[in-house]
Amino acid sequence: MFKRKTERLIKKKSNLLGKLALTACLGLGFTITTAYADDALGTVYHVYVDGEHVGKVDKKEVAQRVIDTKITEGEQKFENLSLTVGEDVSYIPEKVFNPSFNNNKVQNRLNEELSLKANAVELKIADQTVGYFSNNDAAYHVLEDYMKEYVDAELFTDIKLENDTDEVTIRGLLKKENMELSVGESVVTDVTLSDEVSLSTQKVLPDEILNVEQGITMLEKGTLEEQVHTVQEGEVLGEIANEYDLTINKLLEINPSLSADSILKPDQKIHVMEYEPFVDVIITEEKLVEDTVGYETEVIESDEMYKGEEKVKQEGKDGIKEVLYSIEKTNGKQTDKQTLDETVTKDPVKEVIIRGTKILSPTGTGDMVWPAVGGYISSHTGERWGKTHKGIDIARPSNRNILAADNGVIESAGFNSGGYGNKVVMNHNNGMKTIYAHLSSIDVKVGQVVEKGSKIGVMGSTGNSTGIHLHFEVYKNGALQNPTEYVSK
Repeated sequence: MFKRKTERLIKKKSNLLGKLALTACLGLGFTITTAYADDALGTVYHVYVDGEHVGKVDKKEVAQRVIDTKITEGEQKFENLSLTVGEDVSYIPEKVFNPSFNNNKVQNRLNEELSLKANAVELKIADQTVGYFSNNDAAYHVLEDYMKEYVDAELFTDIKLENDTDEVTIRGLLKKENMELSVGESVVTDVTLSDEVSLSTQKVLPDEILNVEQGITMLEKGTLEEQVHTVQEGEVLGEIANEYDLTINKLLEINPSLSADSILKPDQKIHVMEYEPFVDVIITEEKLVEDTVGYETEVIESDEMYKGEEKVKQEGKDGIKEVLYSIEKTNGKQTDKQTLDETVTKDPVKEVIIRGTKILSPTGTGDMVWPAVGGYISSHTGERWGKTHKGIDIARPSNRNILAADNGVIESAGFNSGGYGNKVVMNHNNGMKTIYAHLSSIDVKVGQVVEKGSKIGVMGSTGNSTGIHLHFEVYKNGALQNPTEYVSK
């Protein structure tokens, strides 16, 4: 019995040792398995191009080498440009058991999909792209040189930004020395552009980068905008197309109602394309000029002179002033002008005019004057050569002016075919009329009111005349009178 107890105890102990050994072995087995897993865990990098998965590599440097090679090759071709790839390349690491990757496949895809781009500055004016440049300085250089085309480069020092944002106003900084102006001199005080300028960083193909000269050419050329052309007499489609540097096909394209055989009419409206500047250069300058100060005129009325008569008592003379103008020019053409200051350097002299108010009466005074300047009666009224001589002839005057014998109205004035030659008839509106004949010229016209003693013509020998003299007749209420009863030398 004791023996069986001992065997059971030994057996139980053996089973316990077996279990402990199994547990130890199991624990040892787990330890070995875990160590094996740590040895197989690795990192791979998922490569994405613009968000699209292109494969896995074991190191980021594998993809970066492709990028660096593209940039290095580009730098050999495009000097002085900051190059990059145009696409966004990103990496996401992942720890995995038994990592797998394909470096060659990823490199091949990157070579195929990545494009070489240049880091550029986009120059825009009023939302229109002028071009892309290598840096800000190049863009500003373009603007500065373009502005200098309209202003003396010696006055221009630099350009500046009006504010520190992407949208800027470009202004010229000018040298302000020697601002004291002499007459006829001018100085530019401001240069600016008509529209807002914006600069932004972009990635573009290297071939799209412009140099300064190309940028200036773009600004000068401007953009094509649709305009309307008014057809002139005789114009044809080909002539209009040439004027706007268009082909016939392009002209027909923007004028669907026309064909190559269309006959144009004067004043017909044709749509054309014409280049308009990207931006205007606005210049403000100050100019000192010498100007005249107009004189005033004072009129003094006088009843000692007849209405319509006047004489200058004092000659007027313009004064002189120096005027400082502010002048605005757009692309070289004046668009505004304002006076800033003016100083009179010589006062004007007032003109004084005496103007008559006396009304000239068309009615004679009844007291006639000798109708010539001196002279004598060479033939009296009465019978002469078998005929009645109706008046007196006055010859050899001091000068040949013929004078009105009294106030009156010119009733007739012109050539008479009855032998009088050039003849003037005056109606003195008091029953009296006078006739003046053989004049070489007449200085009055029908209907004119003439004052006693004023010149009405020049003595001559027209008509039936034996020499230079005045034939003078007097009538009262239609009856012929002897002039010597009314006039005397």
